[in-house]
Amino acid sequence: MDAVFKALADPSRRKLLDQLYIHNGQTLGELCEHLDMTRQAVTKHLALLETAHLIAIIWQGREKLHYLNPAPIQEIYDRWLSKYERHQLDALSELKRKLEETNKEPEHG
Repeated sequence: MDAVFKALADPSRRKLLDQLYIHNGQTLGELCEHLDMTRQAVTKHLALLETAHLIAIIWQGREKLHYLNPAPIQEIYDRWLSKYERHQLDALSELKRKLEETNKEPEHG
């Protein structure tokens, strides 16, 4: 899980994941078109994403295609984020609002 959080912490890596979400199965060259960095830097980012299992690589002939693997992100959602579903947050916000209204002191004057 730490590798996933480390990988997601960088905006360039998140942009790479976004590009794969839009169009899965891209080559290094295609991914480089969307980033203002060298091929070597993009390669390093992709290696970190692969280590975190956020992407999978499949060779097609001489081309290396990169595919998004959303499973680790789903695991994060299931373990931490799903606890804070929208309806629960809405209920807490409503409770807070009501408590604040109840605790307001009457205005004098």
